[in-house]
Amino acid sequence: MDRLSISRERLWRRLEELGAIGAYHDEVADLVGVRRLALSDEDRAGRDKVTGWMRDLGLEVSVDRIGNIYAQRAGRDMSLAPVMFGSHVDSVPTGGRFDGALGVLGALEVVETLNDAGVITRRPLVVGAFTDEEGCR
Repeated sequence: MDRLSISRERLWRRLEELGAIGAYHDEVADLVGVRRLALSDEDRAGRDKVTGWMRDLGLEVSVDRIGNIYAQRAGRDMSLAPVMFGSHVDSVPTGGRFDGALGVLGALEVVETLNDAGVITRRPLVVGAFTDEEGCR
C-alpha cells in the first residue's frame, strides 16, 4: 500500500468551521478562543456540525443516553473489537479552538483519507465525541 497523507487544508477548514461556533474575542483580557460549554446551544451546534460531517463520510452515527457520539466505519471483520479514537467538542469557558476539537476532527480526517484511498481496515473504526468531557457546567 502506498503511504497515505491527510489533507491539512481539509482538516484546517473543519477546525475553522467548528471554531467559529462559540467563538469569542475578549479584548480586555486579550483572549481569543471558543466557549462551547457542555449542553449549551453552542455545544449542540458544534455537535450537529460534527455529526453532519460524520454522516457525509458514510459513518453509522449513534448517540448514547448521555449524549456521547459514536460514528462507526465498517471493517472487513465486524466480529473484531473496533479501534476507537476521538475526543470532545465542548470547551471550558475560555477554551482554545483546538482543545478537544482536534482529536475529533483529526479522527475524521483519518477516516476521510482512508475512504479516499479505498482502504478497508480489518477492524471497524469508531470516532467518538464525548459529552461534557470538560465537566465545567
